[in-house]
Amino acid sequence: MEKFSTLTGIAAPMPLVNIDTDMIIPKQFLKTIQRSGLGKNLFDEMRFDREGNEIADFVLNQPAYRSAEILVAGDNFGCGSSREHAPWALLDFGIRCVISTSFADIFFNNCFKNGILPIVMPQEVMDVLMADARKGANARMTVNLETQTVTTSDGQSFGFEVDPFRKHCLLNGLDDIGLTMEKASSIDAFEAKAATLRPWA
Repeated sequence: MEKFSTLTGIAAPMPLVNIDTDMIIPKQFLKTIQRSGLGKNLFDEMRFDREGNEIADFVLNQPAYRSAEILVAGDNFGCGSSREHAPWALLDFGIRCVISTSFADIFFNNCFKNGILPIVMPQEVMDVLMADARKGANARMTVNLETQTVTTSDGQSFGFEVDPFRKHCLLNGLDDIGLTMEKASSIDAFEAKAATLRPWA
C-alpha cells in the first residue's frame, strides 16, 4: 500500500448527500478482484450517458477537476453495500483523500485499508472547504496527515481527528498484509518452535 503523509492537490467539490457505493462503482463492474482498472468506471452512471459519452457538467469531467486527488463530499459518503471495490475505484482514479461530515462505517474502514484518508469535518468547516474546492485547478488544497491538518489554497488551516493506529498504518503504507509481515520474524520463530515440539504435525 502506498504511504500517505502530505498531499497537495486539486480538490473536487461534490456536495451531494448519501453518495452510496453503487453510485461510486455500479454493480456491473464488480466482476473483477483486481484493484486496478476500476477508475475508468468511477461514478459511471453520473459521468457517462447511456451511449458512453461524458456528461459535461459532472464535476470530474470538467477540465479543472480531471486530475483531482481530493473529494470534498456531502454527508454520509459511502453508504449502501459494503463493496471494497468502491475505495479501489477511487484510488485507481487518483483520489487519495475524501472529506465529508460523515461516512458509512464499512466504507470508512475500507478506505484506510486501501491507502485513502477519509476525514470527518464539521459542517462549518465543510462550507469553507467546499467554497475553496469550487475555485478550480488553480486552488490547491493540502492535507497533512502528520500534523492532522487540512489547509485551503488561501492558507486557512483546520485540524482533524484520526485514530492513532490507522494514522500509523497510512504513514507507513501498511495494509493488513503489511501489518502481518511486520511480525514475520516472530511468526517464523513460532513455526520453528512448533515444528520442534510437534514434529508429527
